[in-house]
Amino acid sequence: MNTFILQRTILTWLSMYCSIDLCAEGKHDCEQICISSPGSFTCDCSKGYKLHDDKKTCSTIDLCAEGKHDCEQICVSTPGVFTCDCNEGYTLNEDKKTCTHMDLCNTVEHGCEHQCVSTPGSYYCICPEGQLLQEDGKSCGTCKSANIDLVLLIDGSKSVRPQNFELVKKFVNQVVDSLDVSAHGTRVGLVQYSSRVRTEFPLNMYHTADEIKAAVMKVEYMEKGTMTGLALKHMLENSFSEAEGARPSGRNIPRVGLVFTDGRSQDDITEYAKKAKEAGITMYAVGVGKAVEDELRVIASEPLEKHFYYTTDFTAISTIAENLKLNVCPGTTLTGKTLFVKIM
Repeated sequence: MNTFILQRTILTWLSMYCSIDLCAEGKHDCEQICISSPGSFTCDCSKGYKLHDDKKTCSTIDLCAEGKHDCEQICVSTPGVFTCDCNEGYTLNEDKKTCTHMDLCNTVEHGCEHQCVSTPGSYYCICPEGQLLQEDGKSCGTCKSANIDLVLLIDGSKSVRPQNFELVKKFVNQVVDSLDVSAHGTRVGLVQYSSRVRTEFPLNMYHTADEIKAAVMKVEYMEKGTMTGLALKHMLENSFSEAEGARPSGRNIPRVGLVFTDGRSQDDITEYAKKAKEAGITMYAVGVGKAVEDELRVIASEPLEKHFYYTTDFTAISTIAENLKLNVCPGTTLTGKTLFVKIM
């Protein structure tokens, strides 16, 4: 083959090779875009994607994840771009970047009798000092006796004596008669203590006054010692737990406990009497006979004249019960209440 023919052959081959469109013929391994060049190709990616180091595959450009945005609260990614959004309870401003808290009290028919307080995405009602928020969560009242959690602590120690213990049970039922007992209204639990503590029935066991009164009269006398401190501990840690039927503290349902005593405790009461008050439980202390007034004052909440009672013998129990009816629902605080009565 002479030089002229060889040159012509090479030129023909080059012309054919350079006209091959590998992208069009599918002879490439680009994931998204193939760009042809004479006899070759390169890969590229669609808008919003970037080419990997292998020069073939692509991945989304996530501006939110890369922090390449100016959203105040929430960044929502789409390939190569982003939009801003706001948390619940906020609205997106006209700049499409910043957020403003929604004041639901000014935008909805909240129905609060006294005052509405906005929170992000919600609101709640409050009442003036000296009144309580009622079950509907909107109206206010001076008494919430129809909606309380009441735990009664009764002493079953030996010195009470069987005949007086029966009077204690009648006293308990007098208190129950003064309340509006129901699953959604007042709940009542009963604890007896001596040298040990025994839950006779928790707050969520009975839902009518008749059921409670029948259960009270079936309670058996324990006798033995007087561990009032242990009873207070049990009340605080168990009786007012949600597991035993107490409503969540956030609902502001008053918690009432009742203890009746006629003697000195054999253990320390100071620690758990204090903790009970700190937990929002208002303590009522009632003493009979040889009850130690200093102990009763430690148990009772302030003001003492509303939460502390003493009488010399059991014959005055009915009178005490009548007086307690007036103070079970004082309507002076949103915190719980505890009525403490111990009999020895």
